[in-house]
Amino acid sequence: MKYLKIIIIPILFALLLRIIFGASIFDDFLSVMTWTFFLLVPSVIGALTIYYSSIEKVKSMNYRFFAPWVPIISVIFLTILIGLEGWACWIMISPLFLIFSSIGGLIAGYFKIKKSKKQENLNLSILILLPFIIGPIENSIPRNPEVFKTYTSIIINSNKAKIWQNVTSVREIKATEDSSTLTKWLGFPKPIKAELNKQEVGGYRKAIFEKGLIFHETVTEYQDLKLMRFKIKANTYEIPSTTLDEHILIGGEYFDMLNGTYELEKINEHQYKLILYSNFSMKTTFNSYAGVWGEWIMKDIQNNILKVIKERSENEL
Repeated sequence: MKYLKIIIIPILFALLLRIIFGASIFDDFLSVMTWTFFLLVPSVIGALTIYYSSIEKVKSMNYRFFAPWVPIISVIFLTILIGLEGWACWIMISPLFLIFSSIGGLIAGYFKIKKSKKQENLNLSILILLPFIIGPIENSIPRNPEVFKTYTSIIINSNKAKIWQNVTSVREIKATEDSSTLTKWLGFPKPIKAELNKQEVGGYRKAIFEKGLIFHETVTEYQDLKLMRFKIKANTYEIPSTTLDEHILIGGEYFDMLNGTYELEKINEHQYKLILYSNFSMKTTFNSYAGVWGEWIMKDIQNNILKVIKERSENEL
């Protein structure tokens, strides 16, 4: 029974906090997409795990560090199972949850060993209340969008006309041509094809991805065989709810694509450097962390597309 208490109580508390922080009625006070949720919630879970553990076990530093991982991993699988959270989101935030659950466990262990039971109860009560105290404060801070630029390039051994033809319009990408890694692991929609109606400023380019995701692109600058710049608008409200988690929805509250650019630079008569860079915005209180993941994801998408263009430009007649 005691072992169940060590695991079940932290799990139930974590689920309760996830529901409260994610409930629309508390939008003005609490949010899942905050440092408060990512850092304090796992700290409390870790502290609760150690609080209900025996003093003999808590004397072990390894136990204090790793025991909180059991309820954390259980919460991850439970929230995915019941559809409360998506797999992609958990992959991104689980490192924080594991680290700070261990920190919470270490802090709780210190007080459990060094302090009186009364002091231990007081410290735990304060820690449990902290997310509800700091959460509204953080949520009241204005969330200013921060723009990130993702730069990728590839060397192609072909002539510029063939390369540019594959840039402006991308025929359907076969499964064997897909070289994505991170986005495939996260379950992001894979690119299918892109179509450009006219090669000039004002041209409309439709980039189609799996699961109903479409990027509507309008050419804002065009130099034939040299440069194509376009602004991007995702079909945010037409994307099926099963395609992307609400917290990483493109064009949603926290993440949006802004524009992209292809540049073709001559190296010699038979070799060119194709550059693809894009700008996206993050609007959270933890842009520094979210932006790193955003750049990794965008680089994976862009490198995948560049490899398709290279393969087709070099090998197709």
